[in-house]
Amino acid sequence: MKTAEVLKEHAFLEKMVGDWTVAASDMTGDKPWQETVRSLQGIWFVAEGAGQMSDGKQATTILTLGYDSSKGKYVGSWIGSMMDYMWVYEGEVDPSGNVLSLYTRGPAFEGDGLADYREQIAFLDDNVRTFTSSAREADGTWKQFMEVKYTRKG
Repeated sequence: MKTAEVLKEHAFLEKMVGDWTVAASDMTGDKPWQETVRSLQGIWFVAEGAGQMSDGKQATTILTLGYDSSKGKYVGSWIGSMMDYMWVYEGEVDPSGNVLSLYTRGPAFEGDGLADYREQIAFLDDNVRTFTSSAREADGTWKQFMEVKYTRKG
């Protein structure tokens, strides 16, 4: 196995490194969360978030992201203390270089079984990004059901 090298694809993920204030009215209520994103030698990126849910319970989340050169895809995972399911991602950055689309399969929010989801990390500028979640509809289109806004601290 060869040693991983930092590639041009890692530049998108490098933009996430830092401390962020996290706001999503349906998730955080009026109390913003905090998130810290760190780099593991420019190859893997770990985002650790914490805050109070709108129901008053404390929550912690961990997002991991990297680029798998053998697949030619961005890969990652997400876990949160509010659920016992590990989300596993695979995706790509759009031609603008500002939006990472991550695709996953997970528990259907309506009904039983699994559903297809698309999560997108979009940089509005160097200090503001969004994270949106969409579910695939029966006709193949994506219906967004969540948006989180991240603002870089300091």
